[in-house]
Amino acid sequence: MKTIRAVLAATLVVVSFGVAVAKLPPAAPLTDAQKAEAKAKADAAADLAKQQQAKAEDRVAAQYFASMKAQGKVVPPPQMAAAPAAPAKAVAPAKK
Repeated sequence: MKTIRAVLAATLVVVSFGVAVAKLPPAAPLTDAQKAEAKAKADAAADLAKQQQAKAEDRVAAQYFASMKAQGKVVPPPQMAAAPAAPAKAVAPAKK
């Protein structure tokens, strides 16, 4: 009996939430200034995430090299891969 009441209560909550959300007005479209601001914020957040990722990777690498040195193991320095070359654009054959 408690299970039925719990299911009915959960159903009531879900239906009430659905009705409340359905009554909300649609969001106003973004202006060009708002779009530019949102893009700038997203770019700044992406740059910050890249910086934090790079710092975390450097910390992990430093910790790894320190622990290997403490154990007396010789670890060769990391080999940096060359930056990949930009892919050449495919040239379409000239039509005759």
